[in-house]
Amino acid sequence: MDLLLSSIAKHVSLTKEEQQIVLESFTTTRYPAKTKLLLAGDVCVNSCFVLSGILRNYCLDDQTTEHTMSFATTNWWIADMYSFLSQKPGESYIEVVEDAIVMTISRDHQLALFDRVPKIERYFRILIERSLVANQQRLMDNMRLTAEERYERFCNRFPEIKYNLPQKQIASYLGITPEFFSKMKKRLLTGK
Repeated sequence: MDLLLSSIAKHVSLTKEEQQIVLESFTTTRYPAKTKLLLAGDVCVNSCFVLSGILRNYCLDDQTTEHTMSFATTNWWIADMYSFLSQKPGESYIEVVEDAIVMTISRDHQLALFDRVPKIERYFRILIERSLVANQQRLMDNMRLTAEERYERFCNRFPEIKYNLPQKQIASYLGITPEFFSKMKKRLLTGK
């Protein structure tokens, strides 16, 4: 809970009373690895703030090939933003990769919180702006960087989790096959 308040404090200042209102709007839950928090076709009713563990957001192209869109680790947010904001069924999954403790807020509670503590609306606006910038950068990276360069950026962005993720999920995030990823890593390690 202190982690959430610290995250908020980087962008807006809250009084003790406002902090209490914020915390009362969230639910904290422990999830074991492999738990699906969202299924494609469902409405994303919660936005998740990760206290510990790793979550990922992915979609399927032909019901078999996974495409990882994002990972969230400690102090990160994750949701199917289209579904969460529109309250319409989404096309992605959110899965717990590593045992996690997550604070969730429903869209209804979030909107009520905006009315009760208007500064929180600014906090979420800043998060969404940063997310848009990161998504645009990732899209440009996928178009202009090699797989090796994208992997280097991934390692710089997620230094604490690159060893905790299955290689096929990292490959999926990079937009390459697990086989190519394995060969690429071997080439990077051996220099051949």
